[in-house]
Amino acid sequence: MATSIHETVLIGICDGVIDQKKNTSYCTNKTGDRPDLLPVITLQYPTCALCQRGLSQVVQIYCPLAASRYHRTINVFACTNPQCYGKSESWIVLRSQCLDDGIKSRQNNNTTACTESAMSRTDWCDEADDWGMDDEEQVAESSVQMPNDSTGEGNYVSSRLQDLCIDGDHQSALQPTDVPVFQPFYISVMEETDLDGFHDTDHENELLRAYEEREGVIVREIQSCESGEAQEQYEKATAKHGDEVFTSFMKKISFCPEQVLRYSWAGSPLFITEPPSSVSQTVPCCAHCGSPRVFEFQLMPALVSLLSSADTNSDISLEFGTVLVYTCRNSCWESGSTVPVEEFLVVQPDPDQKLFK
Repeated sequence: MATSIHETVLIGICDGVIDQKKNTSYCTNKTGDRPDLLPVITLQYPTCALCQRGLSQVVQIYCPLAASRYHRTINVFACTNPQCYGKSESWIVLRSQCLDDGIKSRQNNNTTACTESAMSRTDWCDEADDWGMDDEEQVAESSVQMPNDSTGEGNYVSSRLQDLCIDGDHQSALQPTDVPVFQPFYISVMEETDLDGFHDTDHENELLRAYEEREGVIVREIQSCESGEAQEQYEKATAKHGDEVFTSFMKKISFCPEQVLRYSWAGSPLFITEPPSSVSQTVPCCAHCGSPRVFEFQLMPALVSLLSSADTNSDISLEFGTVLVYTCRNSCWESGSTVPVEEFLVVQPDPDQKLFK
């Protein structure tokens, strides 16, 4: 998401394994597992366009937009067939929406606050605080008035709906038994500007040193004590592989290499390899309303190591550098629709995947 003044980037980080005995809902941000459907949605399970195998869920993101009455969930699926790795055709992204009325009709007006911890609930909004926010603060924050933009431009992800959860009507997609399931993890959220000083940097520095030695590029972080804000300064150098885009990518995520997702509605994606000369022409307009699509979020290399099978007797994996997700700027939705809208994504391979293993 973006504002007219600056662009806010939210970071998603793994926040522990989801207990298989505990039901999740459409408002749960998670990796792996089976998709949780909004009450009115019916999902015909997606298959790979290349090999026709059933696709496994990679992430589920609950991300309602301000100036919208809709609950809104995005599910990303991918093929675990090694022959399909790195190909956008073997992935699919689906957007589902539902009005409160649709939920209330299923729940007989019985909605309760999510009992998940604040760390595992959605905070895809400009007002999101750090991970320590308690329930009272969450409720107070949900009343913040967000900018209203009927065109969809400049929209923030709404916090108004972030704490809603449905009690007693857990609805998961019926997944074919032969489709692999990735082990589920909660995703926690924080602003990128809050990363400085939050993490233990020993592991990050170890990764950076290994990268410097291998690629012949020097990366240095300099902290500004006067402003209290993290400042980054890098010596100019050329990586051995000559990939300046990848070098820039590494610098950008150096504060938090373990991030699994970056969210910036209508913001700027972080490319890991050279993008097409005209990205706007590569991303098609919405097939339903004809509006342009905007960048919404991307999956990061650190997610790869988390994507192992939920079945201990099965061995599956997935490889990618980053996956860029673009959605309809107007987040169009036909009243009464029960079928998710397919959006657009781009899969970029990682030129140095072993760095994140």
